Amino acid sequence: MGSLNETNPSLWVGTSEVTRFHELHGDLSTDVVVVGAGIAGLTTAALLKGDGARVVVVEAGRVAAGVTGYTTAKLTVLHGLVFDDLVEAFGEEGAREYADANVAGMATVADLAVRHGIDCDLERRPAYTYTTDAAMVDKVRAEVSAAQRLRLDATFTTETDLPYPVEAAIRVADQAQFHPRKYCIGLARAIDGAGSAVYEATRALSVDEEDGRCTVETDHGTITAGHVVQATHLPFSDSGGFFARTHPMRSYAISARLDGPVPQGMYLSVGTPSRSVRSARMDGEEVVILGGESHKVGQDPDTRERYAALEGWARREFPIRSIDYRWSAQDFMPVDHVPFVGQVSPASERVLVATGFKKWGMSNGSAAGVMLADRIAGRRNPFADFFDTNRANPRQSLKELVKENANVVKRFVGDRLRTETRSIADLAPGEAAVVVEGTERVAAYRDEAGAVHALSPVCTHMGCTVTWNTAETTWDCPCHGSRFNCDGEVIQGPAVKDLEPREVQA
Repeated sequence: MGSLNETNPSLWVGTSEVTRFHELHGDLSTDVVVVGAGIAGLTTAALLKGDGARVVVVEAGRVAAGVTGYTTAKLTVLHGLVFDDLVEAFGEEGAREYADANVAGMATVADLAVRHGIDCDLERRPAYTYTTDAAMVDKVRAEVSAAQRLRLDATFTTETDLPYPVEAAIRVADQAQFHPRKYCIGLARAIDGAGSAVYEATRALSVDEEDGRCTVETDHGTITAGHVVQATHLPFSDSGGFFARTHPMRSYAISARLDGPVPQGMYLSVGTPSRSVRSARMDGEEVVILGGESHKVGQDPDTRERYAALEGWARREFPIRSIDYRWSAQDFMPVDHVPFVGQVSPASERVLVATGFKKWGMSNGSAAGVMLADRIAGRRNPFADFFDTNRANPRQSLKELVKENANVVKRFVGDRLRTETRSIADLAPGEAAVVVEGTERVAAYRDEAGAVHALSPVCTHMGCTVTWNTAETTWDCPCHGSRFNCDGEVIQGPAVKDLEPREVQA
């Protein structure tokens, strides 16, 4: 899902083509259906086609128009200060499996890019997690020690090519960065044809499994298959309860031209707010991508301030000549900090899922594609048990599970009990709010031309009340992260149904 027509399109969207794969027309049968044309789904499909399977990919929007098209697109095993915590939670063996799986995911991207001749600006770079806070130096040293025990090429350093000093950093060599839409478009083209197909503008509405076969109902026909992979960021057909085992976060990025050298490493800072740095190419010139300002989806009163804070920091620390793109991304954070890859539920053998990539979907999503393809092909994957959706690890997840679901209950109940005091007449051009219209609550947006777009404020996923995202001009669900444009159309799941329109007096 997702949209190439966001209010703030990403650098990747702005520097790649608009794909035009066909819509599905009518019913068909195949070996595997992959729902979702982001990096996890396309990796799975490309590997399965390479195994000789017939694969159909269905995508509600356009290829890599969702989360994959709005990432910072780092391919790295270094996910902040992660390894010391993983060792504590899962032991060295579990932490090593997480690290090795991400190394395998990175290698898969490089292999598929070469195999299919995909020009996606893939470049090797070192990755750094750094701190400017002297109180965090010991945490960085502990991370270096943990990474080295996991056999990673990690070193402690205070030297970087950032334009400001750091107190400490962990450096891991031979990581990578790339253009995610160019890569995914190349994968989609390699999948489409010779008995397999990619269908865009085709929304999956339901998935059923019965008598050893699966059925995917879409808005343009029905597909039957031996297996289904839900790679929709969060599964919309969610018998495994992943909406309760993850929580959605948004974060922000800008791309800028500099009057000076562009850092060549890939960087992520420790602490809050975090800051991300990497280089990219645009119009033949090297630019910098700067990111940060993470918060829970639908729980920020004015997201425009997030861009303002990020740009303010950027201008203080970098010689900015121009800011060319601004965009935001959405990620689901698993309760035990490990993605879920495998059966959608214990009762399902043939419907599989990959979700909860915790802001590192380029390597985690690619690793998930390998695991899912191996499972369908009957191959043993060395990382499958660690990432298994049915894993039992209450010690690692219970506290986070309770906290995040208490937040959902608070929003679900509190937003319904809130007394709205504004009316549609109070809305200025460009303003939106949940207002009272007669005896009914309405999600209303008055556009810059003065026209009012009125909708039900009830998210079609599980009934929470949506809130207005000022920066992206969307209605976002603060419970499970569904997003809708100002006319109520779904642009991000788990919801699959649009917000209902309302008739009002403008």
